[in-house]
Amino acid sequence: MTERGATGTESEPSARPGEFDLIAKYFAPLAASAAARGLVDDAAVLTPPSGADLVLTKDALAANIHFFSTDAPQDVARKALRVNLSDLAAKGADPVGYLLALALPDDWTENWVAGFAEGLAEDQMRYDWSLLGGDTIRAAGGLTISVTAIGAVPTGEAVDRGTARPGDVLYVSGTLGDAALGLMLRGGDARAERWALERGHGDALVERYLRPEPRLELASLLRAHAHAAMDISDGLSGDIGHMLKASGLRGHVRLADLPLSEAAKAVLASDPEMIERVVSGGDDYEILAAVPPEAVEVFEDGARAAGISVTAVGQCAQGEVGQVAFLDAEGEPVDMVAHAFRHF
Repeated sequence: MTERGATGTESEPSARPGEFDLIAKYFAPLAASAAARGLVDDAAVLTPPSGADLVLTKDALAANIHFFSTDAPQDVARKALRVNLSDLAAKGADPVGYLLALALPDDWTENWVAGFAEGLAEDQMRYDWSLLGGDTIRAAGGLTISVTAIGAVPTGEAVDRGTARPGDVLYVSGTLGDAALGLMLRGGDARAERWALERGHGDALVERYLRPEPRLELASLLRAHAHAAMDISDGLSGDIGHMLKASGLRGHVRLADLPLSEAAKAVLASDPEMIERVVSGGDDYEILAAVPPEAVEVFEDGARAAGISVTAVGQCAQGEVGQVAFLDAEGEPVDMVAHAFRHF
């Protein structure tokens, strides 16, 4: 990890730690893997596990786009890692390590970096993986974090998103919409004021926004039983459309079957229109899986044993490619204007 100024030369010293002191104090202790070489080299050297394919994914987060600049640095670190872990989980992969690029704004503080490193360390221990290397620079704009995550999956067993088949049952893990509703609360959205939630419900929604839960416990089940899978990052309505389009299929979703937390139910009880935010809001980081009918029982049993709830919400079919029909409790189509989150 190196820090360079706009001219390509090393940054001028200041009261804050310099490039090498910053790395040695906060990031080298996170590089437990031998592949990282103690962060004293310009590159890591990783030997893939025997009989495994490597899975690589990258997500970048920008302040006041993907998180608030006032969020605790520990939470920012956790989110940066977990959104990538969610991608690995959807491929059926186990985490191996990650590369970190950190672009710090001019007003960065050592206390912030210390808290950020603390959050990284906690999630490294929780998910059993290690920092392998990266880069640290000074940014002209706001704080930006980019993580490249590396996972391993038995050779040939990575789960694609575009291999769902007609008749497959569509499952989602956990509950949907909490993070999108939590973002509205966290950002002071005026519409959230009319929900009149109990404090516990409001706190639960904000927690889901700040700290997503990657469903790594489902990785082996997806490899064994799912025809296709992906993580839900841009909203169910958009991501299910992506899966169906990639698979050359259409499908339907039963709104009454969507798994909702008690907090989300409380929101919908006072503001039914928020169902569209639940369906399209994004930041769920749950798993969407297409499971053949003959495997649904063993898939559900396995998820239950792993301590992760999974819910059947729809089905794949032949027809207009990428078309998603949302159905009410009577099976009638519902006109939804929901769409996926877009960066541009």
